[in-house]
Amino acid sequence: MSELLLEVASLSKRFFGLLALDDVSFTLQAGEITSLIGPNGAGKTTMFNCITGMIAPTAGAVRFEGRDIAGFGAHRISRLGIARTFQNLALFGGLTVLENLMVGAYQRGRSGLLEGALLTGRARREQREAESAARETLAFLGMADAADLAPSELSYGAQKQVEFGRALMQKSRLLLLDEPMAGMSAAEKGEMSTLIRRVRRDLGLTVLIVEHDIPVIMSISDKIVVLDFGRKIADGSPQEVRSNPAVIAAYLGAEA
Repeated sequence: MSELLLEVASLSKRFFGLLALDDVSFTLQAGEITSLIGPNGAGKTTMFNCITGMIAPTAGAVRFEGRDIAGFGAHRISRLGIARTFQNLALFGGLTVLENLMVGAYQRGRSGLLEGALLTGRARREQREAESAARETLAFLGMADAADLAPSELSYGAQKQVEFGRALMQKSRLLLLDEPMAGMSAAEKGEMSTLIRRVRRDLGLTVLIVEHDIPVIMSISDKIVVLDFGRKIADGSPQEVRSNPAVIAAYLGAEA
């Protein structure tokens, strides 16, 4: 039997008078690619933010490896083994591609700001280890030749892969991808889909995706969770979700 990695249990989030999430529950098994879909305003990003500690839920639990992490800060959740990317690119324009990836390793380091400023032995060692890991990650991405380039010198799809690689640098067990295909061409979407499958197969990562490209989601997901107006309306395999009347109504209207 596969391992239960993440459990969202009766999760709700209220923003003043707005109930953005309403008693939502679902699970992620280790090694699965699960997608969270729904129309605009369904609560997908709010769910991501609750899982990763950007905001605290109003009620319910988020259990990671059996431990309730609901309400933990983002930095603490990151150290426990959950990484994420964001819908909009969040790369550092003044750093090279290699340096952008190295940033992802620093949350695992033990030397603080003072040691880094003084370049102590431990700080230098951690910097060498971060650079080595970043070069390995770039090789995995097929982007070794881009190490010394600025992100702005890359295509949009390649910049998305750099952000993906920075998340991989955190050596997490669970990777949350917020609209990884947004703004990409068909060819770039194919490359990103292949990369997501490789990460699961070669690195053993569990992946949770928010994405609006339904054909892509149907092709790469083991399981799909569907939200509408903050409530879960479906949860199952792509085949089950595709034929679910509630999902069809949410996307196409009840008449359809």
